[in-house]
Amino acid sequence: MKGKSLWIVAIVALVAINILAALVHARFDLTEEKRYSLSKPTQKLLQNLGSTVTIDVFVEGSELPAVVRKFRASIEDFLAASKEYGGAQLQYNFINPYAGTDTAAVRLVEDSLYSNYNLFPVQLNAPAKVGDKLEVSKILHGAVIRYGDKAVGVDLLKGAKSFGTEPEQLAELYNNVEASIEYKFASAIEKLTAKEKPIVAYALGHGETWGYNINDAFITLQESYRTDTFNIAEAPFIPKGINALVILKPTRPFPDADKLKIDQYIMNGGKVFWMIDNMYAEFDSLYQSQGFIAFDRGLNLEDLLFNYGVRLDQTLVQDRQSDQLPRVSGEGGQQSVVDWPFFPVLNGSEHPISKNLDGVRSLFPTKLDTVEAEGIRKTVLLQTSNNSRLLPAPAKIDFEFLQIAPDEKLFRQRNVPIAVLLEGNFRSLYRGRAPRATQDSLAAYGVPFLGQTTQPGKMIVVSDGDIAMNQFSPSMGPLPMGMNLFTRYTYANKDFFTNSLEYLVNPSDILQTRAKEYTLRLLDPKRVEEERTKWQAINIVLPIALIIGFGTLFQYLRRRKYATA
Repeated sequence: MKGKSLWIVAIVALVAINILAALVHARFDLTEEKRYSLSKPTQKLLQNLGSTVTIDVFVEGSELPAVVRKFRASIEDFLAASKEYGGAQLQYNFINPYAGTDTAAVRLVEDSLYSNYNLFPVQLNAPAKVGDKLEVSKILHGAVIRYGDKAVGVDLLKGAKSFGTEPEQLAELYNNVEASIEYKFASAIEKLTAKEKPIVAYALGHGETWGYNINDAFITLQESYRTDTFNIAEAPFIPKGINALVILKPTRPFPDADKLKIDQYIMNGGKVFWMIDNMYAEFDSLYQSQGFIAFDRGLNLEDLLFNYGVRLDQTLVQDRQSDQLPRVSGEGGQQSVVDWPFFPVLNGSEHPISKNLDGVRSLFPTKLDTVEAEGIRKTVLLQTSNNSRLLPAPAKIDFEFLQIAPDEKLFRQRNVPIAVLLEGNFRSLYRGRAPRATQDSLAAYGVPFLGQTTQPGKMIVVSDGDIAMNQFSPSMGPLPMGMNLFTRYTYANKDFFTNSLEYLVNPSDILQTRAKEYTLRLLDPKRVEEERTKWQAINIVLPIALIIGFGTLFQYLRRRKYATA
């Protein structure tokens, strides 16, 4: 009876443990980088979903390369962890868009995903060891998230910095993409479920860029925010209700009256995204006049920005790491594509805005210096490579210097700042200087003059307005932001633009998840080849030998025990 009682207790305990495990979920993330843990902002977002969010992931297939299978497993781990917080309000599916054998149907699916969600497949070469067949896979690295009657596409590779096509380089690429999974999905869900979008105003009044050149930038603003134009010159003040002000490539001077409006907007908590071309240097002039002289635009913003902690130098930047453009040469008018050092491809920093971004293309940027400003923290977001050069104004710009190879000794500047984030308690440039009549006028509109911000503020200053502009193709119309008109390569300009605005206006800190970093622990291929036999023996022969040894010892001890008895 005692034995039966023990069995009954064991069965009841087993059932109770299973019921408890079904009701209470717990997981322990012992990885150093917390690879399997969600950030607090993401947890809060998922716990407060108002309705069902459905995620269709297209990274699926029976013959995915090993590096993609690992990536798919990471997506599934993230979605499983997300469901712990989202519950029944979060549903997800893995769909193979290439499961069918009907080529026309597959093409229809591809066209639909591209036209509706801007998702497109890529060809991935997945070489194995020497002598193996080279496999080429067509993979769609994306997902579609639906919430109510709204849907958005998530391109998981978009903006990621490419390292090459070798196995180790692909592993590094996918490692960085895995680190961005949480941000890509959480950011998309946040935008879909937001009850009220922030207000972002596009500033006018000082010759700011307007027209097809900002087609992509303005569409991007309208998709994510409540956006409209705002003429600073005509308005008596900038309303505090505007969450962020975008000032893109002004070409006319700012009078003190308008600088005061911007200054007081900042003092009242406003965020400003400055993209300033301090020197006249235009892409079109290069071909129309076979060269030009770059000179100061005279925008009259130097004192305002200096007061906040940055200085726009009258110095053009060249870089050996640059974009390309065509040059006509020879008697037959032959056209060749050449590297153009005046179009530096900029590197990001460790800040979430630009971390692990692909290169950001700039056109005729100028040097940006940080200066002492009490209470202001400065963070470089974009910078040149280690092979840069500075040209003080006035500078002649033409194709002549490309007739001979540029002297590498001249490109000795390193990490020249082009974009800087400023955070802290800003002081007004007009503190103690604003006329009483001006202060009374502002007070009449319910905007009392402030000599300092009442709470920490933010602004981003970029010394190149062309970063957020797009080129125009006669056959395709306005191109995406950051796409080269001639090579059709698309840089990560749009990702930098959207990340910057997100950081300025979004209080949820979802963007901080972009700072995640996964340590890539690769095996040494040379040691793997040299020590293959040894480790195969350890992993195959040793376990069998241990089992046989323990079995022999057990039998020996058993025989000895009963023989003695």
